[in-house]
Amino acid sequence: MRVIGLISGTSVDGIDAALVDVGGQGYEITLTWIEGLTWPYPAELQQQVLALCAGEAVSLENLACLDDAVAHSFADAAQALMAQAGPAELVASHGQTVFHRPVGRPPLRHQGPMQLGYTLQLGRGAVLAQRLGLPTVSNFRQADIEAGGEGAPLAPVLDLCLLSHPSERRCVQNLGGIGNVAYLPPWNRQGSPPKVLGWDTGPANSLIDIAIHTLSEGTLTYDLDGAWAAQGTPCLALVNEWLEHPYFMQPPPKSTGRELFGWEFFQRCHQAAQRQGLGTVDLIATLTEFTAASVAQEYRAFLPTLPDRVLVSGGGSHNPVLMARLQARLPECPVQATDAVGLSASYKEAIAFAVLGYWQRQGFPGNLPAVTGATRPAVLGHWSNPPFAP
Repeated sequence: MRVIGLISGTSVDGIDAALVDVGGQGYEITLTWIEGLTWPYPAELQQQVLALCAGEAVSLENLACLDDAVAHSFADAAQALMAQAGPAELVASHGQTVFHRPVGRPPLRHQGPMQLGYTLQLGRGAVLAQRLGLPTVSNFRQADIEAGGEGAPLAPVLDLCLLSHPSERRCVQNLGGIGNVAYLPPWNRQGSPPKVLGWDTGPANSLIDIAIHTLSEGTLTYDLDGAWAAQGTPCLALVNEWLEHPYFMQPPPKSTGRELFGWEFFQRCHQAAQRQGLGTVDLIATLTEFTAASVAQEYRAFLPTLPDRVLVSGGGSHNPVLMARLQARLPECPVQATDAVGLSASYKEAIAFAVLGYWQRQGFPGNLPAVTGATRPAVLGHWSNPPFAP
């Protein structure tokens, strides 16, 4: 089945669209890469999404309009991909996360205990199904949350299927807006799969992107090739101070988002940097070092042993300074992009949701309870048929 996977991550830097041919049943899948592209948000829509993620108040009417506008941008991305690479039979869309409250965090303005997590993705699947005339799977995180899980991260199951090694222990580290890891014990694809560990490691590009956008007065959105960080000197005292954040003390399973590592956290970082007399490039270098240090600290605190190899995906894999600092913080482990082992670092997350959509059609569970904290396996995603579908 030819499936399009769609996602825009917490960086809100564009919609990743991947077309793959998926076959097989359950974990015994085959996957053939066809083509991918990154579709930019219209500038005004991107700013509206970022403002909402930063906590700006919005009316329900405007939220509904924003939900549909995001869906239409996702449909534009899928149509552009099909124009380049041919038709698809199924669309699997993660949507755009604008709010994520993990399990156990007390809700605002409510005094009673809170058990379930809460997550909100914009870009409803029904609009995609209508626009594209294709069945669409969306709202992937909800079933895991209803099973008591964090609803995140969900990509480690793809890492298990496609990146496990017969003799190597591997960490697959995504560096999108937020970082997440999958720890893969050796597996030769025979017998039951091993227990995979995984969780959100903390910020990846979120703070760096906010800093670049702020300090360039809106002219730039990210640190291209780590150029700003390369010119600066990190302040290790600040890095060590930020590593004392309570999130890094919390054992997995756990997940996070811009609610913790977003605009407000950056403001505190910026103020601390000013007190230290840091220049602009020094602040970017310090935030970059903080990202690498947080990943390494999480590994040393919560993995049973360090991996034999670290495979990196997401936008951070294209930042040579961030990759070099991660390697320096994990000198025992070779650090390289997933491209080195045949899986696109740029589109791995989109590919993951294409596989999850394929599994939804099969009725196969797509979560890993040991990763998300769910009480049971769950079939993920909500199915939307196009109008007049049989």
